[in-house]
Amino acid sequence: MKNSTLVKGTAAIAVGAALLLGGGGTLANWNAEATAAPGTIVSGDLNVVKAVDGVWKDRTGTVIPDISAYKVVPGDKLTFTQDLTVTLVGNKMAANVTTTGISATNGFTPANVSVSAPALTVGSTAVANPLVPTGSDQTVTATITFEFLSTTTGRADTTKSYNFNNVAFQLTQVTQPGLS
Repeated sequence: MKNSTLVKGTAAIAVGAALLLGGGGTLANWNAEATAAPGTIVSGDLNVVKAVDGVWKDRTGTVIPDISAYKVVPGDKLTFTQDLTVTLVGNKMAANVTTTGISATNGFTPANVSVSAPALTVGSTAVANPLVPTGSDQTVTATITFEFLSTTTGRADTTKSYNFNNVAFQLTQVTQPGLS
């Protein structure tokens, strides 16, 4: 009989525990939830577009209408100016304007020719890389200087040509100074 009572008591405890754990009792599991609205992330923009065709000028500022018909001589200094529409949008945006397709040895002896990196202006104000956003598109003028050095002697580099047909202006994002 003792075994029967023990079995019945054990069965009663098992049924009670099952009821408590199975939702029939008062065992509670609390939880809560709060929603947040962190907003939307929007990307900026970086672009460079040639505004109009560039212009070649000689040392005196005279426009050269057809650069392929102009014959340089030692001492000549030619400048090419190109207006670029630069778009920079972003809270920490900064970008450098550079050129590709220019080399010192492009047909001439390097010791006789000097070709500059682009000098940049906005209006009549000189600016330096990196450019930063101004709140709207910027018209940036890039000026490249080609100089056939007056130190060229003898018949060095006669009938040579320098091909500027593959020159491109490139805008490359960089980290703003002071940021990491």
